[in-house]
Amino acid sequence: MKTFPMFLTTTGRRIVICGGGEQAAQKSRLALKTDARIEVAALELDPELAGLEAEGRIVWRKGPITPDLFRDSVLVFIATGCPGTDAALHALAKQAGALVNVVDQPDLCDAITPSIVDRDPLVIAIGTEGAAPVLARQIKTRLEEMLEPRLGELVALAAHLRDAVAHRLTPQLRRALWRWAFDGAPRRAHAAGREREAAKLIKDAIEAGGPPDKREGFVSLIGAGPGPRDLVTLRAVQRLQEADVIYYDDTVDAEVLELARRDAERVFTGETKGAAAWPAERITARIISAAKRGEQVALLMGGDPAWDTAALDAAGIDCEMVPGVATARGARLSQDEAI
Repeated sequence: MKTFPMFLTTTGRRIVICGGGEQAAQKSRLALKTDARIEVAALELDPELAGLEAEGRIVWRKGPITPDLFRDSVLVFIATGCPGTDAALHALAKQAGALVNVVDQPDLCDAITPSIVDRDPLVIAIGTEGAAPVLARQIKTRLEEMLEPRLGELVALAAHLRDAVAHRLTPQLRRALWRWAFDGAPRRAHAAGREREAAKLIKDAIEAGGPPDKREGFVSLIGAGPGPRDLVTLRAVQRLQEADVIYYDDTVDAEVLELARRDAERVFTGETKGAAAWPAERITARIISAAKRGEQVALLMGGDPAWDTAALDAAGIDCEMVPGVATARGARLSQDEAI
């Protein structure tokens, strides 16, 4: 990546916009989605900006522009429409140590504005580093269609209930609760307009000590296929996202592990042909121990999963096989892409 995706905290902070025309108005619309103080520096304001100033939604800075204007701001947009003026203002903003976005001048940008899907407080940012903005808009359109318009309200409800969940449930049950809330009956009820029912379902589950369909420790034996991450199955990705701990060896491509939850514990079991490789009995014992603690466990293997589940069955541990894409077919797919 040439740009690092990150969200900026705007509460109690300023966003400064230089310019009084349409470009500045566009950035103001974007900035007004936040709770920052919006300050617009310009000699004159177009009708839209003048209306926002009259409503008290932005602050008009009419005086001379100096580095002090930009000092301690969270973000600066420079959008006068004049490349020379923009470059001069960029120099002043950088003198103040500001994070700057200059419209239509990527070489002068510390920050790039992504395409945004807004379900506040759920916000999805899509960027292509300027290489394919049309593709970013296409992805945005698909996500807009996929995510119900009021999904943000369910996310906000989750935020209000998070402390109660933290006090009453173990980490494993918390994850089970939120998986159920966002992929089960509460979300379906909320999407259908039954917000009170959705809230009651979640609150009742908290009181009951977990979701009604909570599962105890569970083991997924996952085949990583022939190697590339784009040949991993959808179910494998889902299980890697759910796993609390992941066991893997050197047959697994490092990029496949990037599909897992960032906070999942990762345990390397050694090289398959090396002296330091764990024996299967040791891996099975560790898996059983983790599952009995209520953890979701993934054993990730190259190709198709091949594992003796007799010990898991004897220990009463639920498990599933998640096959990988057949190695031969995966190789053909890769060759076809190369052609």
